[in-house]
Amino acid sequence: MPAIGESRYFKDISLSFKRHPVTNDLISLTNEAAIKKSVRNLVETINGERPFNSLIGSAVRQSLFEPADSEVLFRLEQEITTSIENFEKRVRLTSVRASHPPDSNEITIDINYTIIGEVFPPQEVSFILQPTRQ
Repeated sequence: MPAIGESRYFKDISLSFKRHPVTNDLISLTNEAAIKKSVRNLVETINGERPFNSLIGSAVRQSLFEPADSEVLFRLEQEITTSIENFEKRVRLTSVRASHPPDSNEITIDINYTIIGEVFPPQEVSFILQPTRQ
């Protein structure tokens, strides 16, 4: 049974802002999909990018131009952990792992967590970060 004050149903709007073909409303994400998208958005958001709350986000993007050694990967893991623990209260982190495949210009991020407030299986978000010039 969830603790008092914990939500049992999660719903966010999709940031694609596409419309549902039948209802013409914005498409929404629910439960696991909503939280998974939120976790990934936190990692990919640059500090100061969100209007009215410059604290949301992480310094992950700034680290992508550094040579990927064990120290940089450890800092990325710490930055991701801090960002998710501070801004995504619907999850409890299990692990965060950053790895650098040999001879590549990318970093693979694997985030494992459990959802608070309802019985869901353990969740995993995996994605690849690549440096890009703007």
